[in-house]
Amino acid sequence: MAIKFNVQEIGNPQDAAAPKKFYARPVSSGEITLEDLASDISHGSSITESDVMAVLYSLVREIPRNISRGYIVRLGELGSFRLGTSSMGSETSEEVTAANIHRKRVLFHNGTRIKKAITDLTFKKSE
Repeated sequence: MAIKFNVQEIGNPQDAAAPKKFYARPVSSGEITLEDLASDISHGSSITESDVMAVLYSLVREIPRNISRGYIVRLGELGSFRLGTSSMGSETSEEVTAANIHRKRVLFHNGTRIKKAITDLTFKKSE
């Protein structure tokens, strides 16, 4: 099934005088919750929905816990999560301290299954 997209006119934030351009933006089909995933997984296996939920809740707890301990969390073909930061530059290495770090975020690097799914996507303009 093709992913729908709409068209959005966007200006250049670095040059307000520049002409606006039109861009394709994907349209969401809705949301799938953790509960929905647990239900779908349990129907495709011999594991009960409550057992799947327990594992998913544990995963949700363990990913941020391990990222905050400095680990990269690899989830096989799904991908990996790691800490990313932005910091202010300094003239010398001695001037660099933890105070230079001004942004923290979690980075996700997709694995082979997600890469393949994205590669195989088709798109259809929303009407």
